Amino acid sequence: MTTPVQARALQDMVAVSILPGWRMADGSHMAALRFELAPGWKTYWRAPGEAGIPPRFDWRGSRNLGKVDVLWPTPQQTTTNGLRTIGYVHDLILPVRITPEQANRPVTLAAELEIGVCSNICVPVETRVRLDLPRSGGELDPRIAAALAARPYTAAEAGVGDVDCRVAPVAGGGMSLAVEIEVAQMGAQEMVIVESGDPELWVAQPEMRREGGRIRARTEIHHIDGRGFVLDRSALRFTVLSTGDAVDIRGCTGR
Repeated sequence: MTTPVQARALQDMVAVSILPGWRMADGSHMAALRFELAPGWKTYWRAPGEAGIPPRFDWRGSRNLGKVDVLWPTPQQTTTNGLRTIGYVHDLILPVRITPEQANRPVTLAAELEIGVCSNICVPVETRVRLDLPRSGGELDPRIAAALAARPYTAAEAGVGDVDCRVAPVAGGGMSLAVEIEVAQMGAQEMVIVESGDPELWVAQPEMRREGGRIRARTEIHHIDGRGFVLDRSALRFTVLSTGDAVDIRGCTGR
């Protein structure tokens, strides 16, 4: 269930701010968005699950901003109205790596955010943040460093082997996707999250099973407007999430 943000004061649910971070040796800048959630509230990961609200960021109000990479810490499996969701139940430090357009000039980071926060109800929140970042130097922030250390493993770090995909059309439009991932089990309650790399494609929550050192998962992908589409296997992203750790896998080979 959703309700307009006007029904509650924003500060009663979440406070959003920017941690200024530090300028790195390569000229990029490491900062972070800080989400201070009120007790009992949670927010969502980039792929929110069956009932979550996907976060959206608009950086166009920034100055001297060439590129922004959002570096998500490993999320948790949560439940919203009986449906499995993916997100964070305490304060979230969300690192952002910034590449300036001009290396020796100051950067102003400004963002318009649309996020979902949930307690016994789910509320879509819109808010804005803005901060002038240090032109050089800046102190290494242990909160940002901890969030960076909490990222999912890469496929290489987790020893992922073959990642094979099979794609087929389904009646009424869309495609079925079957993926087989060679990866050791890292914890209990494993789930696979599939992201298409295209915001106009909707991906159903996969069904999965583990068979020894392999995971088999199956899902369906549809265009949000019901139109046909071409699926780019190299753009597919698979996250294997458990109660222990997570692994981030990019792309798959076709069969």
